[in-house]
Amino acid sequence: MKHMNQKEVRRLAVHVGIFVAVMLLTFWSVFRGQDFTEIVAAVQQMSGAYMTAAILLAIFFVSAEGCMIWYLLRGIGEQTTLPRCISYSFIGFFFSGITPSATGGQPMQLYYMRRDGNTLSASSVVLMTVAVIYKFVLVLIGIGIVIFWRRPLQSYLQEYYGLYFLGLFLNAALVVILLMVMFSQGIIRSCFYKLEGLLVRLHLLRKKESRKEKMEQFLSGYQNTVTFLRSHKKLIGITIVATIVQRYSVFVLAFVVYCGLGLSGTAMLDIVFVQAAVYIAVDMLPIPGAQGITEAMYHSVFQKIFVGDYLVVSMCITRGISFYLVMLIGLAVFCIARRR
Repeated sequence: MKHMNQKEVRRLAVHVGIFVAVMLLTFWSVFRGQDFTEIVAAVQQMSGAYMTAAILLAIFFVSAEGCMIWYLLRGIGEQTTLPRCISYSFIGFFFSGITPSATGGQPMQLYYMRRDGNTLSASSVVLMTVAVIYKFVLVLIGIGIVIFWRRPLQSYLQEYYGLYFLGLFLNAALVVILLMVMFSQGIIRSCFYKLEGLLVRLHLLRKKESRKEKMEQFLSGYQNTVTFLRSHKKLIGITIVATIVQRYSVFVLAFVVYCGLGLSGTAMLDIVFVQAAVYIAVDMLPIPGAQGITEAMYHSVFQKIFVGDYLVVSMCITRGISFYLVMLIGLAVFCIARRR
């Protein structure tokens, strides 16, 4: 942290402050009228083996993205290590969690990938490829749930049924936009030059011919990397399969918590699909970490599965492990990366 300038520190402090404020408001809403000591006691009753399994699933979910980044970078020809790539993933998760619509994650990942010696063009394409596949798989899962599980979905979601389709639409729209940017050099060139012109008019950059040369070099490398990935379908295919496994790992986490609390009677797929529906609905909302709305939706859609006092307990464990714990790990990784 000692290498951050004052402007960076202030910007980070603002994001963290907003995140903490939303988090405290969420906690107040969740625990209002609840006996906190009873909730803690119920959490402590969860099986240690299942708790460990849930934590490992959450860590695997984030680490799997790092493995895919490493796999694609190595496939392109970049020299990097798996631990470094996993650290990029945790840093991305942390900054996605404290910024609206997860907009801060990829820029920070790109910064550290470039700082560690990876080329800007290759890093950009790899991150965009991972993002496209991540959203594409989420959309496929969402469409599959609608086609094959529509009535149970409507029964569980109730008033959040419309929000689910909004989330599905926003994710599908983002996939289309990202694909257009990836495969249309004209679009990305136009975006670059318009952004440069804006920054020059705002006096944040000076007009330089050398910058245009660098931009063209970047665009050339970017297009070459895209062309390489298009011609190596095996890399993309393996990444898609890995993303499907990654997505389901975090959906299964709720079922692990269900079993750990000693509950039974609801099919595993029902719990997995309900958890997937929550993720799809809130994934694109402009709220840091989708806090508040995720907990509110969880409280509504899981009340038929986690009955009675188990509802709040399961939400604390599931959300605490899959989001807040991983956020703390991401913060620790970020601090280590800054010191390095």
